[in-house]
Amino acid sequence: MAKKLKVTLVKSLIGLSPKQEATVRALGLRHIRQSVEHDDTPTIRGMIDAVPFAVKVVRRGAAEGETSSSRDRGAAEGETSASRKAQ
Repeated sequence: MAKKLKVTLVKSLIGLSPKQEATVRALGLRHIRQSVEHDDTPTIRGMIDAVPFAVKVVRRGAAEGETSSSRDRGAAEGETSASRKAQ
Protein backbone atom coordinates (compact mmCIF):
# COMPACT_ATOMS: atom_id res chain seq x y z
CA MET A 1 0.00 0.00 0.00
CA ALA A 2 1.35 3.43 -0.94
CA LYS A 3 1.96 6.03 1.73
CA LYS A 4 -0.79 8.62 2.02
CA LEU A 5 -0.91 12.20 3.21
CA LYS A 6 -3.95 13.62 4.96
CA VAL A 7 -4.03 17.35 4.16
CA THR A 8 -6.32 19.67 6.15
CA LEU A 9 -6.98 23.36 5.42
CA VAL A 10 -6.38 25.38 8.61
CA LYS A 11 -6.36 28.95 7.24
CA SER A 12 -8.89 30.84 5.17
CA LEU A 13 -8.25 31.39 1.48
CA ILE A 14 -9.05 35.08 2.00
CA GLY A 15 -5.87 37.11 1.69
CA LEU A 16 -3.88 34.48 -0.19
CA SER A 17 -2.36 35.37 -3.51
CA PRO A 18 -4.23 34.01 -6.53
CA LYS A 19 -1.42 31.50 -7.11
CA GLN A 20 -1.57 30.23 -3.51
CA GLU A 21 -5.36 30.03 -3.64
CA ALA A 22 -5.16 28.01 -6.87
CA THR A 23 -2.67 25.63 -5.24
CA VAL A 24 -4.95 25.02 -2.25
CA ARG A 25 -7.94 24.45 -4.55
CA ALA A 26 -5.87 22.07 -6.71
CA LEU A 27 -5.24 20.02 -3.56
CA GLY A 28 -9.02 19.65 -3.36
CA LEU A 29 -9.55 21.93 -0.37
CA ARG A 30 -12.40 24.43 -0.36
CA HIS A 31 -13.40 24.99 3.29
CA ILE A 32 -11.53 25.43 6.58
CA ARG A 33 -11.10 22.09 8.44
CA GLN A 34 -11.81 20.15 5.24
CA SER A 35 -9.45 17.19 4.81
CA VAL A 36 -8.41 15.21 1.76
CA GLU A 37 -6.04 12.28 1.26
CA HIS A 38 -3.39 12.18 -1.44
CA ASP A 39 -0.61 9.78 -2.34
CA ASP A 40 2.77 10.91 -1.02
CA THR A 41 4.32 12.06 -4.30
CA PRO A 42 6.86 14.82 -5.08
CA THR A 43 4.14 16.79 -6.88
CA ILE A 44 1.81 16.83 -3.88
CA ARG A 45 4.74 17.60 -1.54
CA GLY A 46 5.66 20.58 -3.72
CA MET A 47 2.10 21.89 -3.58
CA ILE A 48 2.08 21.54 0.21
CA ASP A 49 5.46 23.30 0.47
CA ALA A 50 4.00 26.25 -1.47
CA VAL A 51 1.37 26.89 1.25
CA PRO A 52 2.71 25.36 4.52
CA PHE A 53 1.08 28.06 6.67
CA ALA A 54 -2.40 27.25 5.37
CA VAL A 55 -2.42 23.45 5.64
CA LYS A 56 -1.76 20.76 8.23
CA VAL A 57 -0.30 17.49 6.99
CA VAL A 58 -0.45 14.05 8.60
CA ARG A 59 1.46 11.19 7.00
CA ARG A 60 -0.20 7.79 7.02
CA GLY A 61 2.23 4.89 6.69
CA ALA A 62 1.85 1.48 5.12
CA ALA A 63 0.79 -0.08 8.43
CA GLU A 64 -2.85 0.51 9.37
CA GLY A 65 -3.19 3.23 11.95
CA GLU A 66 0.42 4.39 11.65
CA THR A 67 0.38 8.17 11.54
CA SER A 68 2.92 10.88 12.14
CA SER A 69 2.58 14.61 11.87
CA SER A 70 4.83 16.25 9.31
CA ARG A 71 3.87 19.82 10.13
CA ASP A 72 7.44 20.57 11.31
CA ARG A 73 9.20 18.64 8.55
CA GLY A 74 12.52 20.41 9.18
CA ALA A 75 12.96 18.86 12.61
CA ALA A 76 14.65 15.54 13.19
CA GLU A 77 12.81 12.81 15.09
CA GLY A 78 12.02 14.10 18.57
CA GLU A 79 13.56 17.51 17.86
CA THR A 80 11.49 20.68 18.13
CA SER A 81 12.01 23.96 16.35
CA ALA A 82 12.92 25.58 19.69
CA SER A 83 15.72 23.08 20.29
CA ARG A 84 17.06 23.72 16.78
CA LYS A 85 17.24 27.46 17.47
CA ALA A 86 19.19 26.85 20.67
CA GLN A 87 22.04 25.12 18.80
